[in-house]
Amino acid sequence: MAPPNLNSTDYYQILGCPRDADDAALKKAYRKLAVKWHPDKNPDSEEATRNFQKVSEAYAALSDSKKRKMYDMYGMDGVRAAEAGADVPVGRGGGSAPGGGGFGGFPGGGGGVHHMSPEEAQQFFSQAFGGSDPFGGMFGMSMGGGGGGGPGIRFSSSQGGMGGGGDPFASFLGMGGGGSSMRSMMGGPSSRGSFGSGAARQAPARPEYGVIPPGTIVSLKGLSNKAEYNGDRGVVKRYVRETKRYLVELEDSEETLSVRPENLLQHVHVTLHDIQSQPELNGKTGTVITWCPKKERYNIYVASLKKVFSLRPGNVVMENGIVARVNGLESRPELNGQWGTIKEWIKDSNKYDVQLSPSQIIRVKVENMIL
Repeated sequence: MAPPNLNSTDYYQILGCPRDADDAALKKAYRKLAVKWHPDKNPDSEEATRNFQKVSEAYAALSDSKKRKMYDMYGMDGVRAAEAGADVPVGRGGGSAPGGGGFGGFPGGGGGVHHMSPEEAQQFFSQAFGGSDPFGGMFGMSMGGGGGGGPGIRFSSSQGGMGGGGDPFASFLGMGGGGSSMRSMMGGPSSRGSFGSGAARQAPARPEYGVIPPGTIVSLKGLSNKAEYNGDRGVVKRYVRETKRYLVELEDSEETLSVRPENLLQHVHVTLHDIQSQPELNGKTGTVITWCPKKERYNIYVASLKKVFSLRPGNVVMENGIVARVNGLESRPELNGQWGTIKEWIKDSNKYDVQLSPSQIIRVKVENMIL
């Protein structure tokens, strides 16, 4: 399948789908691109907003059977005709190039995307995902045993649904309602050895503190040599100590990239805490969708409210087992930049116990640990 072409005016090329793609393939392509270019995940990026509008416009047309038939025959003129209530002509075959000879009283030769507004694109996005968390999991992934008896995750092209309401992780990794716990799915310590029921049992691996566990869902960010991958999602396969990089398998792809820790953002669940301006948010859980370094804030998607909130690290409590980086520690600046595993959150003091090594545990304020 060809890669998406956001510079094209052809709806199929925008989504990276062939013209004979089925509904499931179109849904998968839209979800992946819409999450990648969502404005809340790319704050202050006009390019992301434009691309989000383009993919929403394309999928809105191709997911409607009548509009798709008209588009296949007449291009954008056909979509406009369908929106105006025109019927699909009987006995006419599809396959003409977009922007073709026009339809009825509609002018021909337009051929371009007619630009869904940002508000319309966001409304369509919300409707398409229903009550599920669009940022929390990876579309089209399913559990699978790893090679050599170890834990593994495989990507499956068979998962066509957009996901319904209820628990956003009910469809995570293509699962139904049961399966692994949230902590194991998000790549915590309990996930080691839990993927793939057919794998042979092995002795538990020695804990690696400060290493993001295999199975963690991440997005790529800040890549310069392969900037086209920024925003793409994948799953951590393993950490290579010799190169100090993670091997990340990309979503819906056989491709694996070697990535530095600073070029990864973990999409983990967090709990909102001590928000004095909006105390009704305290105790809500959300998914980290991006980190804004200039503002030093996370964008957190709260599925129960279907809203995104911009919050400081001090108002975001990570679960035990999540690996994060020491940041802004004035009392011991030599520790800044080191990665450690969250062992416990002490609510009364709003601090974490963080394990940096088998012999070193530090206690730091919540705001001094970032993903």
